Amino acid sequence: MQMDPSLNVLGTTLEPCSRAPLTGFFRDGHCNTCDEDTGQHTVCAVMTAEFLAFSKYVGNDLSTPRPELGFAGLQPGDQWCLCATRFLQAHDEGCAPRVRLAATHQNALEVVPREVLESHALEE
Repeated sequence: MQMDPSLNVLGTTLEPCSRAPLTGFFRDGHCNTCDEDTGQHTVCAVMTAEFLAFSKYVGNDLSTPRPELGFAGLQPGDQWCLCATRFLQAHDEGCAPRVRLAATHQNALEVVPREVLESHALEE
């Protein structure tokens, strides 16, 4: 049985977010999700220094390398699958990063209103 491809918030096939650094709940480069992905890593975001500082401040340090986990740390400009709730929190605090809509999983819409995602969308 063939599975349907994952869809993005635009209703088309989900595009890759990043392979370098390798991102996604499944570490396959896509912002796919499943029931075990309680954080819903569904928003493909382009990191900024401001967002990385915010994320570290609220307890999720994405910028410090963790070699023991095979994690080099993120830099501004890196693309990463963010938790939808963290993205919405950053939006509410005025420091949300830009978003690639074509690489953002449609399930992000369960947490983040479409107009919020669109207000942070990159021109693609």
